[in-house]
This record gives sequence, C-alpha cells and structure tokens, in this order.
Amino acid sequence: MKIKRVEAWWVRIPITEANQHRSDFGQVTTFDAAILRVETDDGIVGWGEGKNAAGSAGAYGALVHLLNHEVAPQLIGRDPRDINDIWELLYNGVRHRAASASGHAMPQLSRRGLSLAAISAVDLALWDIFGKSLDQPVWRLLGGRKAERMRAYASGGWANAETIGQQLLGYIEKGGFRAVKMRVGAMDAAPHVSAARVRAARAAVGPDVELMVDAHGTFTVADAKRFARLVEDQNLAWFEEPVIGDDKSGMAEVRAGSTIPIAAGESETTRFDFRDMAVLKAADIFQPDLAFCGGITEAMRISAIASAFNLRLAPHLWAGAPAFYAGLHVCAASPASFIIEYSLGANPMLHDLVEEDVDLGCGTIAIPDRPGLGVTVSESFLKAHAVKV
Repeated sequence: MKIKRVEAWWVRIPITEANQHRSDFGQVTTFDAAILRVETDDGIVGWGEGKNAAGSAGAYGALVHLLNHEVAPQLIGRDPRDINDIWELLYNGVRHRAASASGHAMPQLSRRGLSLAAISAVDLALWDIFGKSLDQPVWRLLGGRKAERMRAYASGGWANAETIGQQLLGYIEKGGFRAVKMRVGAMDAAPHVSAARVRAARAAVGPDVELMVDAHGTFTVADAKRFARLVEDQNLAWFEEPVIGDDKSGMAEVRAGSTIPIAAGESETTRFDFRDMAVLKAADIFQPDLAFCGGITEAMRISAIASAFNLRLAPHLWAGAPAFYAGLHVCAASPASFIIEYSLGANPMLHDLVEEDVDLGCGTIAIPDRPGLGVTVSESFLKAHAVKV
C-alpha cells in the first residue's frame, strides 16, 4: 500500500447570526480549519485536520500551502502504515535518518506552530487509513477501548451574570449533561466580574453538576490568583488555562496557590511541552488538541506522561469532525482519560462536514465502532466551503 494523492483545503463554514457567540476571540462568524485528504493506491481515503488559530476561526492559507506544497511531496509513495516513521520524518526534517539511527530527536528549527499543525493533520489521516485497511476502529489499534460510552461535558458558557445560569441549564436540558464549562477571563475585563458570573452559574445549576471555567490563557498570574481566591468556595471541577502556555512557571504558581485543579494544554505541542508541565507541577489535567499537538501518535505519548505522573487527560475537542473523532479514540484507549469535551457553540465543521451524527445521550458519548476514525466526509460540502488559497 502506497500513498498516491495528498490534498488539503482551507474550509470556512459560515455560522448563522442567531448561533454566533462573542468571547475574548471576538464575534465568531465562521468555523475554519485545514482539512486534509490522503488517498492510497488501492483507493483507501484517510481524513485529517490541522489547526493554527484561536478558537474556531482564523486564517489557514499558510498551513494549507505547507501541506500541499512541502509536506505532500514527502508523503507520495510512502506506506501510510509507517505512521511513527512518517511522524519522525516530518518532525526531524533533513536529520530524520540520523535521528532514527541514534534513537533521539533532532528536530528541524520550525518544530512548533504550523509544522506541528501539519504533522497533526497527516497523522490523523494515516491512522484513519490504517484502521480502514484492517476494517477496525482506531481505538482497537491503540490497544482497545475501556468503555463503549464515556462521560461528556457541555462546553460553552459566554452569557453575562444575569443569563449564564439559563444558558448552562439549557445545555443540561439539551444533552443530559452533569458537567458544564463556561468562559471567564479577558472577556469580562476584571476577575471580580468573572467571579460574579461563576457564582451565578453555580447558583443556577446547583451543587451536583460539575462546573469548569476556562480563561483561554487571558489572566495574568496575579489576576488568575485573585480570581481563584474569589471562587474558591464554588467547588469548581477545574480552572482551565489560567495564564498563557508560555508561562508554565506562572501556571505552576497559580496551581500551588489554589485548591482548584488546573487544566491546560490546548496550545501545547508534543510530549516535550507536556513533560515540562508535569515536571513543573503546572497542571492536574492535560488537554492536548489532536489537530495541533502532533495527532493521535503524540496524544498517546502525552497520555503516557499523564499516567506516569498520576495526572488526568481530557483532550481539547473544540474541533472539526476528524480531530473530534480522533479524540474519542484516544480517550477510549488512554488509561488517563476521564471526560470528553462537547461543543455547545455552533460547530458546522463537526455536524455538517460529515454524514455521521455524534451519538450523545444522558451526558455520555458513544465511542464509534466504524473502521478508522469512523467519519464519512461529504466531499461536495467540503469543496463548496473551500477557500481559494
């Protein structure tokens, strides 16, 4: 089996005005991603997704160009089942043979950002092909699944203090969730405003629903500590990205100064970043984004670090269908996983791009049994929403 064709598109899907929300990212009017199609010489197609922008919107011209003009030529003629070797080829660049022979990484200088987003997209597509070639779901190739369904939390929560309770109760009613996440931080201008919204949310959902908060890395260390102190009595399940990922020592300071578990990692790439968080004691919960961290291959390595440090795994799954379903397979196979993120914001990249529906019920999501990632991409829909680059 050989890779015959590789093609990526910048896919931009408009969000209707009624379904838009505003956060620290601004008004979200489209859902954007780089979607990758890899085809083998025997007709098997694998799908991948790469992300390089905040939230669900952003520009993907550079990533798509990288995939089509620099990455694709390196893949043509390769066996798509050589997943680890291809990962190391793309990560180590011209030194990949020396790195392989010596048994340690010798990454190219551009080992972060767009390079890892491209590697992630390729990796997801190769695992999809591998599963389809064996007529098996990816989770089985990763060692099996620990459950047929896993608990999920509703991810959203942008409303003000007066209406946040109503918004979160709507999530609970819609999907039977017993865990919900809301946004805090820069969108509120000050820690006490975020804290007031959290108190309103807790009063509305009651003591038995798990409540998480996500600052998107927008607090300073001082303000993150102030906010944590103000909501210390609200029994939060976690405080996500209190400060930017570049300030891991600051994140460790926030964690040391609060009893609220710290979750982080959606902006991190590779096992090395997560190793640093573990060693610095900066987080309790790892949240790799499979369209950015290095794909399924690297997410499983990150999962091993979480398990070794007795930490937990809850991947960042605000994503399109390829990355979301990849996250389901990783969660099913990882001993450190415990909950799945499910977007309650408008997400046409998850619901409209593919033929399958997410099997959501009673606050749980089914792990797919279908071969590969378990998604069937509508190529006509994809091409109808492709941006010319």
